Order: sequence, then structure tokens, then C-alpha cells
Amino acid sequence: MSHQISMATTQTQNPDANVYRRLANYRPSLWGDHFLSYSNKSEETIDDLEQVQRLKEEVQRMLMAPIDNLLEKLELIDAIQRLGVSYHFEGEIDEVLQQIHRKHHTCDVQESDDALYTVALHFRLLRQQGYNILRVDISNKFKDNMGNFKESLTNDVKGMLSFYEATHMSVHGEDILDEALKFTTTHLESMAINLSPPLATQVSHALNRPIQKCLPRVEARQYFSIYQENASHNEVLLNFAKLDFNMLQKQHQKELSHISSKTFCNVNDYSSFLLQKYFSTSYT
Repeated sequence: MSHQISMATTQTQNPDANVYRRLANYRPSLWGDHFLSYSNKSEETIDDLEQVQRLKEEVQRMLMAPIDNLLEKLELIDAIQRLGVSYHFEGEIDEVLQQIHRKHHTCDVQESDDALYTVALHFRLLRQQGYNILRVDISNKFKDNMGNFKESLTNDVKGMLSFYEATHMSVHGEDILDEALKFTTTHLESMAINLSPPLATQVSHALNRPIQKCLPRVEARQYFSIYQENASHNEVLLNFAKLDFNMLQKQHQKELSHISSKTFCNVNDYSSFLLQKYFSTSYT
């Protein structure tokens, strides 16, 4: 530690004993009063809250609509999660994925341009939700008679990227997914220099930091720019996610300002305050 701490002692009179306590003269915070400058003027208006609620209800209706198209439903759930608003729909997402697992357990899609993309996305979303999706469902579909991954897969960049993300859901002993990770990583790295945005940005970001190794809020901020460049993006979901992100950020700023204004006698007081704030927080 580069901070110099000067130690002193103070004697507290006690009818039973003399207690000596150490005092530390810490340097002022590097942040100064930056977080105290939060203004209530930046808080949400009633119109903002009503708009967020309206958009939230629209997203909820889309999420809970009948599964007429498996891929579209999977993409909606994936976008909700990656845009950082899945905490609003945890029950709904669990219910929809339960339906998908029951009716489309093996994701038996026909050979098509989206086959690899669909199967890999289906595998990843169900695996991360805790469903025991077998690795053979994703890998053996795309191997040739020699046991190697089909070279034709490399023509499908979107599918390869989805496959790459899915391989990070492997558990110990799933050698076939480890093999798939090497296969997709090698080919995506060679493809990246020849791709155009937004796919080039998405591939580069994924190779540097796959979804499973990202902090959700940081990933959400990064994903906004990628998602909105996608021609098939859902405008209602994107607007809701942006408003929700900004509102949550303002809430964090307000809480940080409140914490910064507190004077704590010791670390135990500060820890107790944080624990009380944490366990009293609820999301709706």
C-alpha cells in the first residue's frame, strides 16, 4: 500500500480498565465530493415511469405469446438477457424455456441456413437455465463420417459464433465440446479480419470475452450498439432496455450519493449499513 498511515493512541477512561485504541489518519478520498453532487432533477418523471411500464408490458406479451417460431422465441429470450432486463421477466423466461425443453428437447431442426445457429442457441439458453441438454444434441449433428466437424460449417459465421458461445457451457469431461471450442475459435479468428460490422464487432468482442465470462451490466452496455445495428432487432425491446438501463444507473448514482454522505465510525458500521441496504432491496 502506498498510503501512509500515521498511528496514534487514545486513552478511554473506563471504570474497569484502560482501553487503548489505534487511530488512523487516512488521506481524503480520491473521489472527493464527486458522488455528493447527485441532483434530484435527474430523477425519473411520471411520464418516464409510465413509458417504461408500457414497454415492459409489451415485451412481456411478446415473451408469453405462443411459440409459433422456435428460433424467434429463442432470439427474444437471448436479447432480453443480453440487454440486461431479464430480471424483470425471470418467471416468464423460466416458464417459456420449460415449454421449449418439453416440446423441443432435442431441437430437431431440418437442414437449413440457420440450423447450426438455432441448435447452438437452443443448447446454450437451456444449459444456462439448468436443463441437462446432452452434448451429442449439438455436436454430432454437425460431424461428418470421419468424426470431424463439417467444413461447410465455416461458411456460416453467425452459426459458428453461436456454436462458439454454446461451447462455453461445457462441464468437465465433455471432450466433444472442448473440441468444438478449438474448432470455432480457430475459424472465427481467421474470419474476423474479413467481416463487416456489426458482425465483425460481435465476433471480435466474443473472442475476447465470451458471454459466460462477462459481467451482465457491462455486457448489456456493450450489446446495445451491436443489437441496434442488427436489421432484425426488436425496437420495443431496445427502447425498454435503454430506458431501464438509464433509470437503474440513476438509482445507483442516488444510492452512491447517499452512501458517500454517511459518516461511519468504523468498518463494522459501514458493513452493517451495506448489508441492510442489500437485503432490503427488491426488484419488481
